[in-house]
Formats: sequence, C-alpha cells, structure tokens
Amino acid sequence: MDIVGLSFVLAAFAGIITIQSRISRTDQRVARVERKLDLILDHLGLQDDEPRMDEVLVLLRNGKKIEAIKVYREITGAGLKEAKDAVDRMA
Repeated sequence: MDIVGLSFVLAAFAGIITIQSRISRTDQRVARVERKLDLILDHLGLQDDEPRMDEVLVLLRNGKKIEAIKVYREITGAGLKEAKDAVDRMA
C-alpha cells in the first residue's frame, strides 16, 4: 500500500472516530434531557405512558434484569448506567 492510500485510510478512520464520539455525546445529552423531563412530569403528577415500559416491568418481575435494561435502553436511548439506575428504581 502506498503512502497516499495509507493516509486516506487513516483520515477515514479518524473521521469515523470523531463521528462516533459526537453521536455518543448527543445520546448522553438526550438521555439527560429525558431524565429531566421525567422529573418534571413526576413533579406535576403527569404520566407519559410508554407502551413498551410494561415489557420492562414484566422482564424485571421475571428476574430478567439484563433484558429489562436492554429494552429500557431501546425505548429511551439512555446509556447503560442510566438505564441500569432507572431499572433499579423500578424494582
């Protein structure tokens, strides 16, 4: 492989890493905003019924905590720690 090809591959790799980093930060921001919104809804006594949230509760009741965390992450877009904490609060 010549130097130009290697440079192109390295530049593409660096671009992919940068994009993944930005997506990760955006996902974290969205999760924080959703948590804040949930707190506001709780404070006001309002509910945002998510149909699949019942699935999380059923999984949790059946002792399938990891699966419950996975489904919670799919529903909310939360990170692993945030989803684990939320599922722990449901228990």
